[in-house]
Amino acid sequence: MLSEQIQAKINRELKKYPADQKQSAVMAALRFVQDEKGWISNEDMTDVASYLGMAQMAVYEVATFYHMYNLKPMGKHTLTVCTNLSCTLCGALDTVKYIESKLGIGIGEVTADGKFGLREGECMGACIDAPLLTVSNKKMCGRLTPEKIDQILAELDKT
Repeated sequence: MLSEQIQAKINRELKKYPADQKQSAVMAALRFVQDEKGWISNEDMTDVASYLGMAQMAVYEVATFYHMYNLKPMGKHTLTVCTNLSCTLCGALDTVKYIESKLGIGIGEVTADGKFGLREGECMGACIDAPLLTVSNKKMCGRLTPEKIDQILAELDKT
């Protein structure tokens, strides 16, 4: 069941679209669920589908197509490193290896304390700042170096 807060946010989003186009709010609805719960379960997708009057499979297709949705718990802070060609040419794989060594986890894993998760992501449209990562889909950090990564991790570790 979607919380009252999520329902209120979806209702605000629905005002942007014609009444017969409720499915247009699916991406926002999934984001609201993830913001509240940290990830999106199959049950959440079923609830979103019901709320928007659309097929469960359609919601699942959206949730699995875009890399910004976590379909399993990914920790308090999900670090998503862009590994597309431009970022890879600028050192993204070294960035991934460095983060893995600092956190003691691999891609798709979460630290034992549940604080950090690590993912690969598709192009984030900021190739000029490669290599880069996003923190929980909210903050983009670019031109990453080991020192900058250490600083980002230290700041996040305080929260």
